[in-house]
Amino acid sequence: MSRPLKLGAALAAAALAASALAACTGSLFRSKAMPPTVYVLSADLPAPGAATIPADLSVLKPRLRTGLESDRIAVLYPDRRLDYFADARWSGPLTDVLQDFALREFHSRTHLRTITADTSVFTSSYWLEIEALDFQAEYTSASAPPTVHVHLLARIGDSGYRRILGRFEADARQPAAENRLTAIVDAYARAADAALAEIAARTDETLSKASEAR
Repeated sequence: MSRPLKLGAALAAAALAASALAACTGSLFRSKAMPPTVYVLSADLPAPGAATIPADLSVLKPRLRTGLESDRIAVLYPDRRLDYFADARWSGPLTDVLQDFALREFHSRTHLRTITADTSVFTSSYWLEIEALDFQAEYTSASAPPTVHVHLLARIGDSGYRRILGRFEADARQPAAENRLTAIVDAYARAADAALAEIAARTDETLSKASEAR
């Protein structure tokens, strides 16, 4: 009689262990945390003009200052501490987001024949590389909305002669209307638009002269 009792006890213990394991495993794969809100970088841009400069430009992947190389939205506090907004992300790594935004700006604001995102500097006659030194929302106090600071350096070069044709710098600041993420992202878009519009104008001017000299 003792054998069936022992077997029943063993089966009950096994069932209890399996139930506990299932509960534990479920908790590992089930998260109550809300997914982050994803933001895109966009602005109202002018309609593209007619191509009047016979030049082809490759806009390369931007280079980013340390601390900006991710999809997180950077914030700088008054004590110069760099952090990120919680539960918020760009729609991709900042290198991809900024390159895509730069391409849209150049298509709208320049008069070049073609503009591409080729990774090789030798697939087009000219190439442009952007470096983001600042791309963060900056707080001066805890009570006021932040100001978005976008500081870009750009180099434009000739692929055939492998030489630098120009170096540009654009520094833009745009205050957020409110201390809310939607308003802060809007300030990001306005600051990036202002900085890239300046670089696009300088690129147009440089490549117009370069094309005439060829």
